[in-house]
Amino acid sequence: MTTIIGRLQSSLLKPILPAFFFLAGVTYDSLTLTRIDRLVDNLILLLYLAILGVLVILTGRFQLGLIPSPSDRSSLNALSLVHRAQPHIAKGLQFLLGGLFSAYVIFYSQSASFSTTAIFLGIIVAFLIGNEFLQTRYSSLKILVSLFALVTFSFLTLFLPVLTGWMNSFVFVTGALLTGAIVWKIVRLILQGLPHASLRHVLAISFPAFSVIVFCSMLYFFNWIPPIPLSLKFGGIYDHIEKQHKEYILTYEQGPWYAFWKQSNDRVGVDAPVYCFSSVFAPVTLHTTIYHHWQWRPFLEPASFITTDRIPLTMTGGRETGYRLYTMKHRVQPGEWRVNVETEDGRLLGRMTFIAEDTYDREHEMTTITR
Repeated sequence: MTTIIGRLQSSLLKPILPAFFFLAGVTYDSLTLTRIDRLVDNLILLLYLAILGVLVILTGRFQLGLIPSPSDRSSLNALSLVHRAQPHIAKGLQFLLGGLFSAYVIFYSQSASFSTTAIFLGIIVAFLIGNEFLQTRYSSLKILVSLFALVTFSFLTLFLPVLTGWMNSFVFVTGALLTGAIVWKIVRLILQGLPHASLRHVLAISFPAFSVIVFCSMLYFFNWIPPIPLSLKFGGIYDHIEKQHKEYILTYEQGPWYAFWKQSNDRVGVDAPVYCFSSVFAPVTLHTTIYHHWQWRPFLEPASFITTDRIPLTMTGGRETGYRLYTMKHRVQPGEWRVNVETEDGRLLGRMTFIAEDTYDREHEMTTITR
């Protein structure tokens, strides 16, 4: 009877435990990874990458038979330790890749606007989930090197702006080139000592990884990569904004009783000023320009949105809840409006939308929030 119960428990828990540990790991990362510019978080990710690179090299050299068997397996030298660790290398690869992809999902989701930029985030999420089932694929050296290229590229994309305080195409391309150089060196170390190894062998293994780098670079220049390390913490449309001491008082119309989440206007009149407020997080070292891009589309017209203003706002990083910025329009035309919060190169951080009406009458009382 005990044996039957044990088998039943094993059959029930076997499919559940991987999902449980997967969700527990993501939850742990979401609680412990606080700020993208936190030194400890970046050092942990860098350590993960370094260990992952070593395991990729060991996996490749074991596959190619380039690691000799120890003469005495009972002795505790480096070679015998490597051979003892060989059965566990795949689990180590899965753990490190899962940890890195999980961290990237958390950081990139904070910056994604869930429009076109969410495509890259979706790729990271897919690999995070797929990593739970990819352990048997780590025997493919090309796939393994390509995964290493993706996690290295993703790390440099978020780390270099934090390190340098710059956020532009030059910094991004530098990260792509560094990723390519690291991948090239990893593959050379894997093949070191292989008889008749040539440039063709290096290129054959590296080509899928280089394709990943080129593909991600294309996503960047199509503005499909979130503008990390920036993130929109808060934003909305208001009737009035007033600064008192170190706080901003934001005035807006209350929603109906059930819309307890409403903290800004979604309808305005055409006669009164309209304010757009945003709070954008950036690392301490980063100094950049954010734009409030005001766009309008008339009612009942299928035309695309028309730009009315694109207002530059200089900001510095470091504030936990984001650097506060606002712009104002004295009069708006009737129709649909949206204000895109954008980076200097046009990448979208977030968007606020509202309707402007000629005959708008307030239905609820005015209230305020402090930011």
